[in-house]
Amino acid sequence: MPHVIVKMYRGHSEDEKLRLTDAIVQDVMNATGCGEESVSVAIEDVEPEKWADSVYRPLILESRGKLYKKPGYDPFD
Repeated sequence: MPHVIVKMYRGHSEDEKLRLTDAIVQDVMNATGCGEESVSVAIEDVEPEKWADSVYRPLILESRGKLYKKPGYDPFD
């Protein structure tokens, strides 16, 4: 029962979000062998000026042990 949460800068269109969702669902199904009915995806818009403190610090810096893909940037550098 994979549930994927995507946090990204606000400003993407509904069409972009739907295309991203479709791609995520297909990739999750291919990687795990589960059916489409088992996958859910949520997209949360984040204001760019709030990214560092509301996403990067708590979900990336403080959760490094859970990350399977680390970003190549650090907004605190």
